[in-house]
Amino acid sequence: MGEEVNQPIHYDLVVPVGAAEHVLGAHDAAVTVVEYGDFECPSCRQAAPLLKHLLERFAGKLRLVYRHFPLEEVHPHALGAAEAAECAAGQGRFWAMHDLLFENQAHLKAKQLARYAEQLELDMTRYHAEIGDHVYLQRVREHITGGRRSAVRARPGLFVNRKVVDFSFGPQALTEAVDRAVHPR
Repeated sequence: MGEEVNQPIHYDLVVPVGAAEHVLGAHDAAVTVVEYGDFECPSCRQAAPLLKHLLERFAGKLRLVYRHFPLEEVHPHALGAAEAAECAAGQGRFWAMHDLLFENQAHLKAKQLARYAEQLELDMTRYHAEIGDHVYLQRVREHITGGRRSAVRARPGLFVNRKVVDFSFGPQALTEAVDRAVHPR
C-alpha cells in the first residue's frame, strides 16, 4: 500500500549535536531543537522569536542549536550573512549577530554586514580578514551538507529531539512538538 498523501514524512537528524555548536538554553536539556536556517528567509525570521519564546517557556528543559542552511539560489546574501555570523561567533557574539541579521533581513549586503559587526564591537581587522579569506565558509558548507543528509527541504529545517517538524504547517506544529517532547505522555 502506498504512503498516504497527507501524512507528514519523518526524517531523523543525521548529524548529532556536537561541542562546537551554536547553542542557547541549557546544554544538558532533555529536549533539543536543531534549526537549519537562512538569514534571508522570511519563515526563518518568523520562527526566531517563537524559538526564543519556547526557550523561556521551557527554561532548563530545552536548548536550541542553530546551523546554517542558506538557500543561495533564491537568497543572494544568505551565504555572506552566514559567514558574518560565524565571524561574530569567533569573537563570542554569534547570537547577537543572529538577532541583528534577522532584524535587518532586507539589508544583508557586505557593507551592511560590516556595520553590524561594528555595532557589535567586533575586532574589525579580524572580521575583514576572516570575511576576505572565507575562513568560515567550510563550516557553513558542512552545515549545508549535514542538512541535506537529514533531508532538510524547507527553511527553517527544524528537528525536535532528532525528529523533523514541518514549520510550513505553522508555528503551532513546532510548539506542539516541543510540548510533547518536554511532557511525554
